[in-house]
Amino acid sequence: MEFLSLISLGFIPVLIGIILLYGTIKQVPTYESFVEGGKEGIKIAFSIIPFLVGMLVAITVFRASGALEALMNWIRPAMEAIGVPAEIVPLILIRPISGTAALGMTSDLIAVYGPDSFIGRLASVLQGSTDTTFYVLTVYFGAVGIKKMGDALKVGLLADVVGIIAAILVVVFVFGAK
Repeated sequence: MEFLSLISLGFIPVLIGIILLYGTIKQVPTYESFVEGGKEGIKIAFSIIPFLVGMLVAITVFRASGALEALMNWIRPAMEAIGVPAEIVPLILIRPISGTAALGMTSDLIAVYGPDSFIGRLASVLQGSTDTTFYVLTVYFGAVGIKKMGDALKVGLLADVVGIIAAILVVVFVFGAK
């Protein structure tokens, strides 16, 4: 175990050293390239701020208005009918919108029900099986100026649905039903 810790501590510095050495051998101005990359990174960060703020406001309005609760109450009977606990429904609904909110919900579910409970395991697998589709589309498509994202939204939400179904099936088959 100590050997693996040593390798993991040195991996990133060694990788950076290899990249710098390779760039030097190929006569690439490595420092100047690094500085130029940093400038581009700052420009991108500033360009996505309006999209981030817009997304955060939309999430806050969605939750504060009671729309999330209403949607949750509407979906809950169907989810319980197929054996998915009602406690997971908010996580399923918020995950495509906000990774931070979903992580908070997952942490709460694990704290309340335990990491080895059906709900804790399902929440953990859901967290890793789905993505923050709306966040990704808003921030990254906005950063590069893509306005038409209808097809990407459909595919992203379809991938989320497949991830949710796969997570439920995996947890049921590997750990058993609740």
